[in-house]
Amino acid sequence: MRAAFIRRTGPPEVIEYGVLPDPVAGPRQCLIRVRAVDVNPIDVYVRAGMVPAALEFPYILGRDLVGEVIAVGPEVRSFKPGDRVWATGQGFAGRPGTFAELAAVDEEWLHPVPPGVSDEEMVAMSLVGVTAHLALFQFARVQPGEVVVIHGAGGGVGSAAVQMARLAGARVVATAGTEEKVAACRELGAALALSYRADNLPEAIRAFAPEGVNVWIETGRNPNFDLAVSLLALRGRMVVLAGREARPPFPVGPFYVKNATLYGFAMFNASAAEVAQCAAKINEWMGQGRLRMRIAHVLPLSEAAQAHRWQEESTVLGTRTLHGKIVLRP
Repeated sequence: MRAAFIRRTGPPEVIEYGVLPDPVAGPRQCLIRVRAVDVNPIDVYVRAGMVPAALEFPYILGRDLVGEVIAVGPEVRSFKPGDRVWATGQGFAGRPGTFAELAAVDEEWLHPVPPGVSDEEMVAMSLVGVTAHLALFQFARVQPGEVVVIHGAGGGVGSAAVQMARLAGARVVATAGTEEKVAACRELGAALALSYRADNLPEAIRAFAPEGVNVWIETGRNPNFDLAVSLLALRGRMVVLAGREARPPFPVGPFYVKNATLYGFAMFNASAAEVAQCAAKINEWMGQGRLRMRIAHVLPLSEAAQAHRWQEESTVLGTRTLHGKIVLRP
């Protein structure tokens, strides 16, 4: 099979596109003919060696896939050849990556693709959708009528969270870094959409939510805890899901007197069972056409290095020029 892989960590130029041995499905695995994969910031961090990871080289990149089952192991019960499936959470903890023509995936990590949903749409929603769902519902426990701020809603996780919070009946405030992304947040259902660079940001949120913010989802790599805590309501909840190297000051006094809660959350800690719960709801919403993800580029898998350059420029270098997911087709 052809695959995009690395033999060492480094810049995008270390990515190779070539032939590797075909995988074979284990007893509880499905062999998937991969139809689409996508690029996530974590892919860039791992490839660049920015995060500690035990990699076995050649290491196949990628966390997500959509494809067709072509063979199953003898203990597989939920899928059969011909089924369209999607998965996230691969390329980690000994599970091979997804940037390949074929992938052997444990049954517990696979989910059916809803009828009428394209390969590109499904894979673009996979990791970011599960991340947003876990943050909102497992950790923050969002309730109808609550005010939810998605700080940094222009990216994949943020835009998924805007839609999910709205579908849950919350009043959503979205912040983004460009006027184009602010406008996109309004289209996705945010009741209030603002630039996070605006000088009047705190005043605008207070005017919208005079009793305070119930949930603050922080997607940025350098959280401003003074801002967030000052806007939280009594018993407000904040979820932080980025910023490995961040060491910002924290306003302990204003935080504890509000009986507030702070959650740190990394998607790769989620179990297959937790992901499956999210996937069921994502499939429901996707099948109904109520959840969507903007796709910025669709490229052949052979262009994986270029895809990583674009993702790195936008996420790591901070250009924020990427508006939507990058999808690759083997």
